[in-house]
Amino acid sequence: MTAAMDISVTRVERSKLQDLDMENLPFGKYFTDHMLEADFENGEWKNIEIKPYQPLLLSPSVAALHYGQAIFEGIKAYKDREGHPFIFRPQDNHKRFNISAERMQMPAVPEELFVEGMRRLISLDQAWIPMKNDFSLYIRPFMFSSDELIGVRPSDTYKFMIILSPSGPYYAAPMRIYVEEKYVRAVPGGVGYAKAAGNYGAAMYATAEAKKKGYDQVLWMDAFEHKYVQECGTMNVFFIIGNTAITPGLEQGTILGGVTRNSVITLLNEMGVTVEERDLSIDEIVAAYKAGEHMEVFGTGTAATISPIKELGYKDMSMTFDLDKWKIAPAIKKTITDIREGRQADTHGWMYKI
Repeated sequence: MTAAMDISVTRVERSKLQDLDMENLPFGKYFTDHMLEADFENGEWKNIEIKPYQPLLLSPSVAALHYGQAIFEGIKAYKDREGHPFIFRPQDNHKRFNISAERMQMPAVPEELFVEGMRRLISLDQAWIPMKNDFSLYIRPFMFSSDELIGVRPSDTYKFMIILSPSGPYYAAPMRIYVEEKYVRAVPGGVGYAKAAGNYGAAMYATAEAKKKGYDQVLWMDAFEHKYVQECGTMNVFFIIGNTAITPGLEQGTILGGVTRNSVITLLNEMGVTVEERDLSIDEIVAAYKAGEHMEVFGTGTAATISPIKELGYKDMSMTFDLDKWKIAPAIKKTITDIREGRQADTHGWMYKI
């Protein structure tokens, strides 16, 4: 790819936006007018184009369908009070994307293609960014192996794409979470730290079982003892016990190094809240709950942002939390939302101007 990236642009003749009710946007259901597509062939990225959103034509033998070489990211774009569009921390998602690519034996995507391509795509479709609290333009970069060949090996060819979806809140209400003790999400040495598509496919059965019990999601535990907290189905997780925020560390490679997680840790430190990245056992959580300590439990993620957890189901015990008494989680959510929507100064350089 040349230093000055050449992107072919084909615009739609008529925008779908005029047919969309922007007041009613379920997460991930509607997609903007355009998408970005690029091919990796003969060791380089080529055929980079922005074109009308459309189906793909794929061979039944395309490798990704058979061997699961597929990764993705989730990013969001917002508008400030003046209507200027910004992307939240895209360079950090780019770094994580390439960490996932390396683990899955896929080629790295250059920053120019990932970030600049994203910027140009969103610039074209910026009218799709909602200007409403808790609404955003969800950005989905993804890559998959595209060899038309049956055989267990890394592909020689890949397709990288970015699609955009104007969306409302991922979780509209506080969640009920089931502590999963049978099934596992990841093990040390596995692909838990990669945003690989198969991680999410493998999680669906346990999540469906939890939903049958009336819960929204599962809280994954470690694979060996089912004792130590990992992450929720679509989110990293934080427990505030007293005035200490505890979240599982990244050392074992079993959880995703979330960009929102990192942002929350930064803001907690600025608020003077002690943050501990360490092993946290379910026994410690139960003991704190029974002792009547102040507890706030919430998930963090690009889609979820800050999602309060109002109940944890563990064995035959139900731990419920009084959200009306929470102070730290609501303050964090307000701060991160105000930064994203331009009501508070971005002192960390998180907002990438389009």
